Amino acid sequence: MTGFYRDGCCNTGAGDFGVHVVCAQVTTAFLSYTRAQGNDLSTPMPMYNFPGLQPGDRWCLCAARWKEAYDDGVAPPVVLTATHEAALKTVPLKLLRECSLDAEATS
Repeated sequence: MTGFYRDGCCNTGAGDFGVHVVCAQVTTAFLSYTRAQGNDLSTPMPMYNFPGLQPGDRWCLCAARWKEAYDDGVAPPVVLTATHEAALKTVPLKLLRECSLDAEATS
């Protein structure tokens, strides 16, 4: 289950201080990058019912972390149709489209 609220969506609200709104398909490079930044998303954490992510999994990322990864050349691809519009407060639509897996984003 992805999303801050574990509802399968990249919804956000007052309690989501990290703004987990960018739906991304994680890559090996991104998982290594975010681990090096102090956020290990690949190691299972059973106490939080978190199995750990594998390359190809989809996950709602913090908009600021996705942008940071983009700036460092390791941003994972985005599922634009599943990304919350709140991402636009941090990431320009142009960048999300550039990295989008969605067919309509390229037309």
